[in-house]
Amino acid sequence: MSEQQNEYLEVLGQQAKQASYSLATLTGKQKQQLLQAIANQLRSDTDTIVAANLVDIELAKQNGLSDAMIDRLLLDEQRLAAVIADIDNVINLADPVGTELESQVLDNGLRLSRRRVPLGVIGVIYEARPNVTVDIAVLALKTGNAVILRGGKETLNSNQAISRSIRQAVAKQGLPENVVQLIENPDRSLVSGLLKLDKYVDMIVPRGGQNLQRLCAEQATIPVILGGIGICHLYVDSAANLDKSIEVIINAKVQRPTVCNALDTVLIHQDVAKLLTPSLFAKLQQQQVAIYACPVTQDLADELAVNVQQASDDTYEQEWLGLSINVRVVEDIDQAISHIRRFSSGHSEGILTDSLQASEQFINQVDSAAVYINASTRFTDGGQFGLGAEVAVSTQKLHARGPMGLEALTTYKWIGVGQYTPRS
Repeated sequence: MSEQQNEYLEVLGQQAKQASYSLATLTGKQKQQLLQAIANQLRSDTDTIVAANLVDIELAKQNGLSDAMIDRLLLDEQRLAAVIADIDNVINLADPVGTELESQVLDNGLRLSRRRVPLGVIGVIYEARPNVTVDIAVLALKTGNAVILRGGKETLNSNQAISRSIRQAVAKQGLPENVVQLIENPDRSLVSGLLKLDKYVDMIVPRGGQNLQRLCAEQATIPVILGGIGICHLYVDSAANLDKSIEVIINAKVQRPTVCNALDTVLIHQDVAKLLTPSLFAKLQQQQVAIYACPVTQDLADELAVNVQQASDDTYEQEWLGLSINVRVVEDIDQAISHIRRFSSGHSEGILTDSLQASEQFINQVDSAAVYINASTRFTDGGQFGLGAEVAVSTQKLHARGPMGLEALTTYKWIGVGQYTPRS
């Protein structure tokens, strides 16, 4: 990284840290007014933002990006309206900052409490989705945090337009616009530089693929929240309602296949495989889903004259982000759980069953951020969980796990109130 780039990041960090101080004193009502101003500005600038996104889409097509990736980049008027509507949800959420977590009076008369406070400055590195620019900025500001954003080069024009709108709304509220800053230079070396900006940045959230996650884990001198990679499973138990199971599987796979909580692998108990697969294959084919099959599943597909491809460890480790799925027949729930333990990213898994015993075993033995009984993996989402828009889905266990909403962007401080109390 050049000296000029170092200086650029240093300035961003200084500006973000200084701007964060102005947020620390905002009341809950003032934060609501700020977020409403951002929503109004984005609505006013819809045409500009959509036009900028069209530039990104056209460049993506010229560069030969896949249809799945282009869908992730797309921010048309309808999607932007939904993103703005999510701001209203965040506005209505309780502000965790200032909440007293616990309080006690010690024997010496000192009143000791823990109070939620903002983290300070959050750095977020993300790929593809321009809606993330809005989601993160809104959640950061709601919790009194400044934010430095680094989106992917594929959505640079979209992110620039969105960032300008947000900063304009912030300035109209009499606040420093540098509470939200976007790294506009697509040079990847700036990512490494941001990861070492520990003098100013308090937490890094990478939202992207395995390579980005590993880069951040290996190079950051700042605490990093890892996650966002979904290798998600549904296990169809021998006691499952098969018709209803197919509905859930299809929903989890095709409702929006390009997101991290979409289904990647179906595991089927051998006792129901022959009953389930004819209808399941038919529905998957109707939705143009490519099937990767284990040897047992291949035999069933051959009997039904269904074209499938061979599943392997490589496909089981794949986050498809598109219309592909693994189908594996397992001997029992223990083998299903073993498969999940080996190949899961720790994101979202589910069991489809009417057996209470199987449900309890699955919940107790599957160690992922979200575990479901008779429900789609698509529920792993900040909005669906009532958290408002999410910063990320954490698959680690410290600080935050699963969809990260407002509380995950706070820490706490100990407050001691005495009466000129000395320590004895």
